[in-house]
Amino acid sequence: MTTYWRAVGENLGLALDTLRTHKFRSFLTVLGVLIGTTTVIAVASIIAGLDTQLVQTAEQYGTKVVWVYKLQMGAPHRLTREERLRKPLSYEDAMAVKEQCPAVEEVSAALFREAGEFGLPPSTARYKAHTMSGAQFMGVDANYLALANSSLADGRFFTQGDDLHRRDVTVIGASVVEQLFQHEDPVGKTIVVDGHPFEVVGTLNKFKGFLGDNPDDRDIFIPLWTYKKLYPAAKDYFLSLQVVPGRMDEAQDEIRGVLRRRRHVKPSEPDNFGMATAESLINEFRQIIGTVALVMVVISSIGLLVGGIGVMNIMLVSVTERTREIGVRKAVGARQRDIAWQFLLEAVVLTGSGGLAGIAVGWLLSFLVRVLVPSLPSTVPLWSVVAGFVVATSVGLFFGLWPALKAARLDPITALRYE
Repeated sequence: MTTYWRAVGENLGLALDTLRTHKFRSFLTVLGVLIGTTTVIAVASIIAGLDTQLVQTAEQYGTKVVWVYKLQMGAPHRLTREERLRKPLSYEDAMAVKEQCPAVEEVSAALFREAGEFGLPPSTARYKAHTMSGAQFMGVDANYLALANSSLADGRFFTQGDDLHRRDVTVIGASVVEQLFQHEDPVGKTIVVDGHPFEVVGTLNKFKGFLGDNPDDRDIFIPLWTYKKLYPAAKDYFLSLQVVPGRMDEAQDEIRGVLRRRRHVKPSEPDNFGMATAESLINEFRQIIGTVALVMVVISSIGLLVGGIGVMNIMLVSVTERTREIGVRKAVGARQRDIAWQFLLEAVVLTGSGGLAGIAVGWLLSFLVRVLVPSLPSTVPLWSVVAGFVVATSVGLFFGLWPALKAARLDPITALRYE
């Protein structure tokens, strides 16, 4: 066994000597392997960062909350005719779920004018000379704040009294405060939203969004029944349902059963409403990034294939250049497997070094992403490093096999005569 490892060590030394002798040629040979490995590491680090960011963002909205809307939530998609014509959820649906679902602890309803394929209809808010376009204006009940996992920065949220008496009060997001009240305390001031005046009674803390974007900071909330007073035709309800801990699956079954009965869905028909949880949104996103990762693996495989062909070509040239050396080694007692191991190890060292360089470059790219995009916690997962190195060395093993066998099978007499 000691003799075997000594032979491997000698062959490894010969392989490293060859790399040192032909540095530039070796670099060009493994460039494809380097690019392929870099792609794997960079993509894996970005995907790991996106996954971490998505989980953190989704968990902000609550891991015990079920969201229900007339359309399926998640990745944007082209609406079918049936989806465009769907009847919206109603306030009575929310109350029915609260009364008939034992696994549901609390219910909150939000009301807005009909949303299109690109989200809520934008509103314009104004305070003195300051104007903000694109605000998300909606009516919510007194339970909304707790179920949204948001928190007050200043002032107070709505009470049931505000809602029942249809008071013209509002709670605004952090971006609204920044744009309309640059050097003033907003609490107690009056803003005008789409021509309607409201007294600001509270402001919300910044809400961390995906990739640093904070769309919820642009929210302008007013009491639910105040909104209904101003917009009698508004009928799009969005329900947030807090579930009893440990009863998520049971709660979803109960909610589905109640809504299917109320919306007269036949047993053979699919739901005509959408339900989502933090976990379901995370799983959907992971399916999407899984597809992206697969495409990138295919692209990186092309680089590895090109690199492997380059390695085979250079190794065949190396065998031809060192034919006399092979003849001398065989003449002094080297066996076929010694010659084969020498060239095979040379190919593996060649691609392995390209793999290590690719890992280093991929790590550098991940670091730059983390520095330039602080909201994306890009990290290089250990599995990608291991996979990148193993694949790189496997490419050398596979594409170096034929040149190694060709060298091992050379006739020593013919090899010694080679000029």
